[in-house]
Amino acid sequence: MTESEISDIIEKAWQDDVSFDAIEASTGLSESEVIALMRRELKHSSFKMWRKRVSGRKTKHFKTK
Repeated sequence: MTESEISDIIEKAWQDDVSFDAIEASTGLSESEVIALMRRELKHSSFKMWRKRVSGRKTKHFKTK
């Protein structure tokens, strides 16, 4: 995966209006793979902040809308 692709996935993951399902449709990465990528690429504090923000957020889970 290129730096540009990783950057694009991180940007989508931070956006409130982009669901994990949409990320999977455009990149092929499942929710757990996106979480693993975010854990690997972000600083620990940034990852914790992101996880807290998206945990349970309905907009990140298209099926629960």
